[in-house]
Amino acid sequence: MTHTADTIAAIASPPGTGGVGIIRISGFDAKTIALRISQLADLKVRHAHFATFKNQQDQTIDSGLVLFFQGPASFTGEDVVELQGHGGHVVMNMVLKEVISLGARMARPGEFSERAYLNEKIDLVQAEAIADVIASGSEQAVLASQRSLQGTFSAHINDILTLLIETRVWVESAIDFPEEEIDFLSDSRLKQQLSKLNQTMQATLAKTQTGVVLNQGISIAIIGKPNAGKSSLLNCLTEEDTAIISEVAGTTRDVIKEDVVIAGIPVRLIDTAGIHETDNPIEQQGIERALKMKQQADVVLHVIDGSDDSPIAVNDAVNDDEDNHITVINKSDLLSQDHPLSAQALVVSAKAQTGIDALRQTIVDRVTSGGLNENSFTARVRHIEQLKLTQAHIDAAEQQLAHNQGELSAEELRLAQNALNEITGDFSSDDLLGEIFSSFCIGK
Repeated sequence: MTHTADTIAAIASPPGTGGVGIIRISGFDAKTIALRISQLADLKVRHAHFATFKNQQDQTIDSGLVLFFQGPASFTGEDVVELQGHGGHVVMNMVLKEVISLGARMARPGEFSERAYLNEKIDLVQAEAIADVIASGSEQAVLASQRSLQGTFSAHINDILTLLIETRVWVESAIDFPEEEIDFLSDSRLKQQLSKLNQTMQATLAKTQTGVVLNQGISIAIIGKPNAGKSSLLNCLTEEDTAIISEVAGTTRDVIKEDVVIAGIPVRLIDTAGIHETDNPIEQQGIERALKMKQQADVVLHVIDGSDDSPIAVNDAVNDDEDNHITVINKSDLLSQDHPLSAQALVVSAKAQTGIDALRQTIVDRVTSGGLNENSFTARVRHIEQLKLTQAHIDAAEQQLAHNQGELSAEELRLAQNALNEITGDFSSDDLLGEIFSSFCIGK
């Protein structure tokens, strides 16, 4: 946990050279340090003061603005000062060095956000959303991260907590007053309450899985036989001449990766070598990498040559039913009308660029629950893990209740509440906090 008695400081602007550089100070001595380095008589709250920054030898280091945010009405909940000067690497470090010499210490990565959390200015989900806003790979991800930062995701969790606590009270009251003539544990309304809790959990879990997609993006491997049009499809999806295309089979022998945004989702497209039998050692290496990418990718586009009506190709087109696979029949202009296809297969023409929009939508539908909308928020894998753990305890509570085991059901509901509280940080270990905030950039 943070020693909040310390005053911390760090460069808050990005590394490199820029017009403006910002040094952030937070803690009990923040105002005192700012007054000494700026030689101002006083600081007015939320007012921009122009000042000259000097060292203890009265040498001018820089000049700029001083902004003072008095706690608890600040980001961290403590007194916060921002020194805004010139954005040169050397001059910013000289100012920071002077701030440290006046009593502050260097902030750890994420320590400003950690203090905001510890001082109950934000919950843990909102703290993580700060890092998500910074790392967003698309406009949709930025908007979704902002919704998490404003508390949309936390509200979903709190709704579940309200239902969960109500259910716990019901069950534990029945245990505490066993002499009552009414058997509260067998009340149908209690079963309805648990059913409602389960439905709310499932809906939130689906939204959270979509949130992880927005936060982390997805990887898509494009696989298939040589000359199926994989590279042409890659070029269609990137809308650039990313890969060399040729009528000669086996043009791609290595893995080609390209980052794009599809309907607001950050996507890494991976074009791979054609999978076939060969004695060529270079081609064999390419095929091994293709098969590896197939195993690791979130989504696999299995591209099939529509002009190939051989039994093997036809079998591939009909039976490719793995959960994360999307069968893409390319070269639709050459596709025989009596070519058997599975109901899920998408028919496209990379050359004519037909069917590509439908492919994009299929990708979005495959990795989200009903697509993205204005209520989407960002989330992390740990949130899904805790929701699944909560769901498991709720399911166990239902089973125990069905056998009239009130005490065991109450214990499962208590464990469910603890698992849920770990998402927002109401019940969190120091190790978890250290892991989360250490991934932040210094100065945030």
